[in-house]
Amino acid sequence: MPRTLAEALHATPLFFEPVPPSIRMSPTRAEAAADAVVALVEAVPRIDALDVPELVDENHEGRPLYRSADPRSFARKVGERSHREVVVNKVVAHLESASAVERWTVETVGLGLRHVVLVGGTSRYIPYPGPAVTEADRICRPIVERAGGLVGNITIPQREGEPHRMLAKTRAGAAFFTTQIVFDAEATCAMIEQYDLLCRQASLRPAPVLLSFAPLVDEQDAEFIRWLGADVPEAAERAILEGDEGQAADRSVAQALEVWGSVAQRVRAGGTDVPLGVNVEQISARYLVHAQTMARAFATKLAA
Repeated sequence: MPRTLAEALHATPLFFEPVPPSIRMSPTRAEAAADAVVALVEAVPRIDALDVPELVDENHEGRPLYRSADPRSFARKVGERSHREVVVNKVVAHLESASAVERWTVETVGLGLRHVVLVGGTSRYIPYPGPAVTEADRICRPIVERAGGLVGNITIPQREGEPHRMLAKTRAGAAFFTTQIVFDAEATCAMIEQYDLLCRQASLRPAPVLLSFAPLVDEQDAEFIRWLGADVPEAAERAILEGDEGQAADRSVAQALEVWGSVAQRVRAGGTDVPLGVNVEQISARYLVHAQTMARAFATKLAA
């Protein structure tokens, strides 16, 4: 029987983050996309939850251009068919007010979706209409908790001051974090260790942190991952993409497992209290099979 999200978060969870249907995708193709995700979960039953993102671009003024349809419809579909917990992401910076965040949360819970990840805007220099993530956490937390749900946030290991942001978000109600796509163990370890220290000083239980990984198959993927805001070190990119092109996906999986192993070992050795987990991202509709390979590899690794 699948674990609840609360159970999974403190027992090395494995999430899978699929690409939701684009706003221009036909209903037939959208159904096929949902079926493909459900088939992936059936092939990798260790997956605890499906983490459905909201795909949105911003213009120079910070106004949104939505590339995906409302992810809640897709989330309901794959959750019901896969019998897994689902987590819906929402960029709260683009909502028009704090009241709009509350309305969105009430509506989401009314659709039977209990778990959310709240996301901020991409630039600190743009005055977005929506509230900051910490304020959105405080608004959403009581609403989703009444439904038995949890609030999560995104964390960026390379961003200066990130552990302090994580502490503030934990105080505001974040029950877990998923990272940006990770290629560097050092920055991730440093963030987790400092977050753990800050939580100890505040007598606060740290929230679980799920490290996000994605298969890197070609330079187009590398550029897209950078566009998402993740740091792809040149050494990691060369190690994955140089050589036999047909083996790039396998090298990408091996690199992700190595980074995970390094982080998990150092965190355990350091005695930190931060629970860890894994979030495997699809990132590209072209390469669902490679994302499945990575998810399967992590399922095996986490079971060892």
